[in-house]
Amino acid sequence: MKSRQDPVVVLLVAVLLLVIGVGLFRGVGNEVTPEKVGPRVVVVGAGLSGLSAALELAEGGAEVTVVDMSSVYGGHAVMSQGGLSIIGTPVQEAEGLQDTPELAFKDFIEWGEGADREWVRYYVDHSRTEIHDWLIDLGVEFTGVESSPGNSVKRFHQPAGRGIGLVTPVYRACLERDNVEFVWNTRADSLLIEDQRVIGVRVTELREGGARRLEADAVVLATGGFQSNLAMVREFWPSEFKFPGKILAGSGRHSVGLGHRMAERVGGDLVKMDYQWNYYSGLPDPQNPGSNKGLNAANMWGILVNWQGRRFANDHGWAKDVMPALLSQEQVTCWTIFDEATKKEFSVSGSDWADAEKVDRLVLQNPELVKQADTIEELARLSGLPSRNLVETVARYNAMIERGVDEDFGRFGPGKSEFNNKASVKIQTPPYYAMKTYPLTRKSMGGVAIDLKCRVVDKRKRPIPGLFAVGELTGLALINGKAALEGTFLGPCVVTGRVAARSILAASGWKRSAGLVAEQRCIDCHDVAEEIVESRPGFWHFERVHSKVLEQKIDCRQCHGELSPYREDDHRINPRVLTAACMRCHTGRE
Repeated sequence: MKSRQDPVVVLLVAVLLLVIGVGLFRGVGNEVTPEKVGPRVVVVGAGLSGLSAALELAEGGAEVTVVDMSSVYGGHAVMSQGGLSIIGTPVQEAEGLQDTPELAFKDFIEWGEGADREWVRYYVDHSRTEIHDWLIDLGVEFTGVESSPGNSVKRFHQPAGRGIGLVTPVYRACLERDNVEFVWNTRADSLLIEDQRVIGVRVTELREGGARRLEADAVVLATGGFQSNLAMVREFWPSEFKFPGKILAGSGRHSVGLGHRMAERVGGDLVKMDYQWNYYSGLPDPQNPGSNKGLNAANMWGILVNWQGRRFANDHGWAKDVMPALLSQEQVTCWTIFDEATKKEFSVSGSDWADAEKVDRLVLQNPELVKQADTIEELARLSGLPSRNLVETVARYNAMIERGVDEDFGRFGPGKSEFNNKASVKIQTPPYYAMKTYPLTRKSMGGVAIDLKCRVVDKRKRPIPGLFAVGELTGLALINGKAALEGTFLGPCVVTGRVAARSILAASGWKRSAGLVAEQRCIDCHDVAEEIVESRPGFWHFERVHSKVLEQKIDCRQCHGELSPYREDDHRINPRVLTAACMRCHTGRE
């Protein structure tokens, strides 16, 4: 007797068999694999070059881990003046300046002495798009363009807020991406190698003291230069000059050569390490007494004299002209002489030295650093300089100002730059000032050897698989040669960081999925210009503020950072965050 089967059970069994059958069918030569994720990359260093690489990698879909010895972002860049050398920008055009890559290439090569021609060519051809346009999109504002020695036209683009105004928007953009992770207070000690390929880094957590491995498909070294390691500075000091008896460290806190040694241990080549860009304007840092830390302090409207009270170089030729002459002196120190009329032109580089009151209190009114007197004779006595020599030097300089030509060092006169002539005035208004300075280490213009893809190469120019280097660690890709046009330090950091990231993404063979949601910008939903066309009751402050925003092209995220990245379930203005933005407009004093 046949048993009767429940029709529902029969149907369920049939469906189950069908599902299993389809699964088996698909499994034969048609494996379903999960969507491939982007490459895993460790970036060592959260300075400008490391952040630029991390952001470019993240936008390409990579999973990025940024390791830094500090607990804050920015490296040395965040403390700098922040200027960048960029060619053919709207900022230049607004001042009526005509600049071209061809003109810039000529300036770079002639001034640089040994610059890498291929990297210079790439830089001058791409600085407008890869630096200016990219930074503008991130919210960086440029307040103007300035001149600097060696440039045929003004190219030194000054960002609002100096170094911190340059770096913060890049860092903020990294924070807005879920595929960027920051590991702070952690030192990278060595590279991990497997099958002759770099597969990660071994790190030490500085606060807890633990060690661990961070594995990756590629590693980007962005550890900066070595100019704060005075032992390395001495080791690679240019052979044509004697090492000075006193030299101050003026680079970043962690610019100690760790990346150089890491790359060297896995076969990376070090090139042009004696290409050191050091300054004559090193002032002992009053905020770090008893240390070898120095500040870059100068008054380009004054004059330089040596230990004998005599002019010895054209200070408007900056380090390229002054340093060789200074290092050839019997005593390797110099004095900047200026007067009350030009005291306002005195400056100290760094984002934390923009406050004139702070400069005056800690430096100009500090008798240990700056001497002050009502006569040149008394100034010489206080400074320990030969009185007769200094009086004669100032008198001769003033007489040449009257004649309109610097017969000794060619600082001013017919055919000289507008700035050289404008900033060359008589020293005749008491009180007079004298500031003693020493050689100051600043930037490494030689370093780890790379190719045009920012791959670290060995002595035979063969790439080391999985290892990339960017920024000052590479000597800024040798774009500067032995000298520099100024603004050509931070600019190459951005360019090399982005080039390395694109090289890694291309080598991985991975293309960003079309399904990933692109970053949503405020302007996609909010037409601010339309909203303030007509005045509305109760909107007076909104209209006034946003008129200024549009006029100055301020990125919305500079005031409403808490709204980015966009989250549909949490997209509300935070009043506590917004109060910080008030200082953008309300900075005056009664």
